[in-house]
Amino acid sequence: MRGRISYKLIAATCAVVIVSVSVFAYFLLSSHQRQLIADVERSANQLSETIKSSTRYDMLLNRPESVHQIISTIGKQEGIEKVRIFNKEGEVILSTDARDIGRLVDKETEECDRCHSADRPLETLPVSERTRIFESAAGVRTFGIINPIYNEPGCSNGGCHAHSEDQKVLGVLDITMPLDAVDRDLRAGQMRLLTFAVLAIVAISLMTYWLVEYIVLKPIGKIVEATQKIAAGDLNHTLEIRTRDEIGKLGESFNVMMGELADAQRQLIQSNKLSSMGRLAAGVAHEINNPLTGVLTYSSFLLKKADEDDELKEDLNVIVRETIRCRDIVKSLLDFSRQSVSEKRPIQVNETIQNAYRIVQNQLAIQKIRVDLQLQEDLPLIEADKNQIQQVLVNLLVNAADATGDDGGVITVRTDVVERPKPDEGHGASDEWVRIRVSDTGCGIPKEQLGKIFDPFFTTKVAKGTGLGLAIAWGIVEKHNGELEVASEVGKGTTFTILLPKADSMAWA
Repeated sequence: MRGRISYKLIAATCAVVIVSVSVFAYFLLSSHQRQLIADVERSANQLSETIKSSTRYDMLLNRPESVHQIISTIGKQEGIEKVRIFNKEGEVILSTDARDIGRLVDKETEECDRCHSADRPLETLPVSERTRIFESAAGVRTFGIINPIYNEPGCSNGGCHAHSEDQKVLGVLDITMPLDAVDRDLRAGQMRLLTFAVLAIVAISLMTYWLVEYIVLKPIGKIVEATQKIAAGDLNHTLEIRTRDEIGKLGESFNVMMGELADAQRQLIQSNKLSSMGRLAAGVAHEINNPLTGVLTYSSFLLKKADEDDELKEDLNVIVRETIRCRDIVKSLLDFSRQSVSEKRPIQVNETIQNAYRIVQNQLAIQKIRVDLQLQEDLPLIEADKNQIQQVLVNLLVNAADATGDDGGVITVRTDVVERPKPDEGHGASDEWVRIRVSDTGCGIPKEQLGKIFDPFFTTKVAKGTGLGLAIAWGIVEKHNGELEVASEVGKGTTFTILLPKADSMAWA
């Protein structure tokens, strides 16, 4: 997976880079070529003006040998291929190449056609239209420029070779220059751009691979690894979040999802336990209830007949006491297994808490336990069975009293409203839940036992209770679509939290 994604992204990046560099190189090379040609054009035009100025005097005196000497000397300079002068008819009268003298140039080439075909005066042509680029016989690109030689008063009035005043242009000075240096420069530029493109593609590909590998694929790989562990049954595995980007948010959502999944699994397991234990408890209770009743009846009868000093009386007291204890356990089993239908109505939570407190008030007073009721006013109504919720609260208060002991302590009952997100609705949607917290200052519950306290028959009380109270409480809260949670620290106390959704006002309107 990693290789395929990396290769796809690198291939796409390379394609983008190649297209971008190609377009950039085309415009850059075109601009560079135009600049080089413009420099050559400017240099050639300055050179032609220099030759005209250098030969002007000799031309006025009709000294062709001196003119030829000047253009021959200039034509030997590096970067100049040929210098020619031809008349208006196209006959070469002077040239650095003696073979050209006396030849007629082709008017359809060498830029002659621009004036002759369109009947445009040569003197009106700009410099850019007096230039040409062609391939020489040697296969080298060559730049050529023509410069008109105008009829001056000294020429039209001179007695040596007078020309008519109507003749504007006497001839043309033609200079050709090889462009091999320009072409070398362009090829060097192309190689530099090609090298840059290759280096850019390699660097961007490596950077893309690194970014994809360490910023995207590595975190995703951890998420995949986490999903595999979860698939193997480890629902407590969480991801370590190191970034705050989209991957980090994905990890946070994953951890939240796993927390909810773990809670759902615990609730499902707990529900299955309660269901299985309920069926088992019902069967066991019915089977042993009648024998227990017989044992208790006969042992009580024998206890009444025993004398005060009879040694058997103490043994009978033990039998009666333990039989009554067994009967209470059987009664609890029957209550646990009984699937009663809840009669839900809108109720006031604070009122239900006060009723539960009144039931255990005397017991708490005997144990010197102070109860601090911190009940928020104007709580929303909850949809619940008042008796069942009161049963849960009584159980929590009794457990808190047992954990606190006979040396006194404080039990705090708090109520408030919390906002919780609505499932299957848009982001930001929330609903109000009523929260009840019962805290004590007792001995606390060891961490290794916290996950078992809602299991049937599990108890932290050595000689008290049946281990069914919290299991029954958990089942009641679950039937009310609520949650029952516990937090405890050894030596500091325990807090049980009940969360119940508020009643739907429309349903009870």
